[in-house]
Amino acid sequence: MRIASLLPAATEIVGALGLADDLVAVTFECDEPAGIRERRPVVVDTALPAGLTPGEIDAVVRERAAAGLPQYVLDREALRAAAPDLVLTQDLCRVCALPEATVSEALGELAIDARVLTVDPHTLDDVLHAVTQVAAAAGTPEAGQALVDDLRRRLATVQTALADRPRPRVLAVEWVDPPFLPGHWVPAMVRCAGGEPLAGIDGGRSVATTWEEIADDPPDLVLVAPCGFGLDDAVAQAEVVRERLPGVPLVAVDSASYVVRAGPRLVDGIEAIAHALNPDAVPAPPPGRVRIL
Repeated sequence: MRIASLLPAATEIVGALGLADDLVAVTFECDEPAGIRERRPVVVDTALPAGLTPGEIDAVVRERAAAGLPQYVLDREALRAAAPDLVLTQDLCRVCALPEATVSEALGELAIDARVLTVDPHTLDDVLHAVTQVAAAAGTPEAGQALVDDLRRRLATVQTALADRPRPRVLAVEWVDPPFLPGHWVPAMVRCAGGEPLAGIDGGRSVATTWEEIADDPPDLVLVAPCGFGLDDAVAQAEVVRERLPGVPLVAVDSASYVVRAGPRLVDGIEAIAHALNPDAVPAPPPGRVRIL
């Protein structure tokens, strides 16, 4: 089957199912399986300028949204040349990826007769269900169930290791300028990792707040997980948090790979955060995932 993945999380799922060779198109953000965007045509790129600060990114995204301008650019001719049988997309967040309506419109205009699977998880369980959805659409339901069973086993192992541990009040910050509180599956990730999420909406959207409101009820620990950024950028942006919440312990995480991307590596992220909260109870993750500051 020829699979076009217009969503980094879906690309990750396809790779984890052992179907990377079936991918015929990906996005500029697809980095798992490793090297995939160098081996496959990139049909989705960002419409945002490079090199912006978090505050500048927020401003540009808001301006483009208010003007009805897209955040992403679809290379329609490259998609036509890829000739996919299955297109994986989303409609959860117009800031995070190309919306499903744009994809369907383009497929119609290009006369591409492909099945479109929209993957829109809101919770951690939804993410695991998305794995089975992609596997079924790709014709490998058994591989999907085996992958989900393994992910649930790993989650159960973490839960058992932390069953009798104190649960610190953890504030996960998904953006620093302005600060955003997490939604969707992130509060559940904090719970699975042994913390008690101080704020955030299970299954809902991230919401903006102010540092003054956060300081009124300071957490025991802040998880710095800026959306779309890796570990080094999270460490750098943690300095903003340190200035605003002096004395509060900080943990930076590669959010782009292990927190905001709704793929199998969310479980890697939970394991990494669990180690940061309870290093004597959970094995250390590979380098590059999380850093205690």
